[in-house]
Amino acid sequence: MSEKFLRNTTLITYSPSKVSIVPCEDILILNFEPHGDEVFWLNTYGLSELDEMEQVVIQNQFDDFLIKLLQDDEHANKVIELDNVLFIALKVLKTDDKNLNNEQLIFVVSSNMLWSLQESIDDHFQWIRDRLIQGKGQVRSKRVDYLIFLLIESLIANYEETFEKLLNADSDSIKVTNINPTPYFTEKVEEQKRRMLNFKKATLSLRNTIVKLKTINIIPMDSKYFTELKEQANNLIDEIDFELFELDSKTNLIFSIQGHRLNEIMRTLTLMSVVFIPLTFLVGVYGMNFEYMPELKWKEGYFALWGVMAILIMAIVVYFKRKKWF
Repeated sequence: MSEKFLRNTTLITYSPSKVSIVPCEDILILNFEPHGDEVFWLNTYGLSELDEMEQVVIQNQFDDFLIKLLQDDEHANKVIELDNVLFIALKVLKTDDKNLNNEQLIFVVSSNMLWSLQESIDDHFQWIRDRLIQGKGQVRSKRVDYLIFLLIESLIANYEETFEKLLNADSDSIKVTNINPTPYFTEKVEEQKRRMLNFKKATLSLRNTIVKLKTINIIPMDSKYFTELKEQANNLIDEIDFELFELDSKTNLIFSIQGHRLNEIMRTLTLMSVVFIPLTFLVGVYGMNFEYMPELKWKEGYFALWGVMAILIMAIVVYFKRKKWF
């Protein structure tokens, strides 16, 4: 028998009048036969002790397909109704990772028992244990569905914390006041947009799992709990959509600034061309080598031509000024 499994497993038994934490010294005590209004919460850290998990399934006469599901340590968010037990797979996001890496979390639920299996020892549920032990809130007087509600609510809080971390990531470099149409700035905006889209995908998957839980019949479930969770997930999705809209606005503003700068450059080049086209014409005319050009023999012809060109430039500039082209 694996010492690691026993060391990483705790069992909390609670009812409206009492709560107890049983040390797991022997896997045989993990037997969840109903005893009045008692609720069992078994928590295991790690998904690799397959023999021990299989024994828990067998000695509690859970659906044997559960063994096959537990052998896979990489599930997408899903809810599967088995013969006498409910299988729930969810993802916990690592809030210290901008790449949105995740950890596997599995719930196995019966009418009076919830078995939570966490991939790592990082714990998101200690506050629920504290409330159970201290008798705070309603958790002791409620059934398993309320415990599921609290656990998933913790996951939504994890997603919200991740969202805040994503908002703060590169927030100074891509805020509106720092918008600069450079490749670096554009790359940062697009990178943040990709992270937000991936995060929205994960949040939508969590929301869809919550919606599926509302339809469960194998275990008595109070739909109001999952309606509340669905609203929390929807609110988070709305915030993500707003942030994506902001990022799209920044991208559009970048293109607008680039277009404006290009227009300014083209206008400057066009005005310069308009100024020099008539001058080029005059220079071209008097650059011809015809023998009988009257002005060629004129002593003041050179200075007269410069005068004509200067007057022409001033006339064009005055015209541009009146048109407010520059």
